[in-house]
Amino acid sequence: MARILLVEDNEMNRDMLSRRLQKRGYEVLLANDGREGVDSASSHLPDLILMDMSLPVMNGWDATRHLKHSPETAAIPVIALTAHALSGDRDKAFEAGCDGYETKPVEMNRLLDTIARLLQGRGTP
Repeated sequence: MARILLVEDNEMNRDMLSRRLQKRGYEVLLANDGREGVDSASSHLPDLILMDMSLPVMNGWDATRHLKHSPETAAIPVIALTAHALSGDRDKAFEAGCDGYETKPVEMNRLLDTIARLLQGRGTP
């Protein structure tokens, strides 16, 4: 099954999302901030990244830009997870290189559909 990197600084969100994803058979890697997320993505090359956008050390927008400009991680789909639900925030996430956008609180069925669609595009179950 696919390996998902969850970059989330909120312990409650990280725990809830990781448990729900593991229940569905995904292997879940965790990172607490944007810098850790970039480092983990580079070393583990996950199939997909769930990126909180409001992160310490390096925010999600900068972390995504970094990943999308690096040859080894550029093709990994990134889904923005954010409480930023203003009209320009979605555009800002896509401009940073995100392949999907989900607002918090996360609607799990919609997130799972987005994950499945992006993984299918990569040929990963």
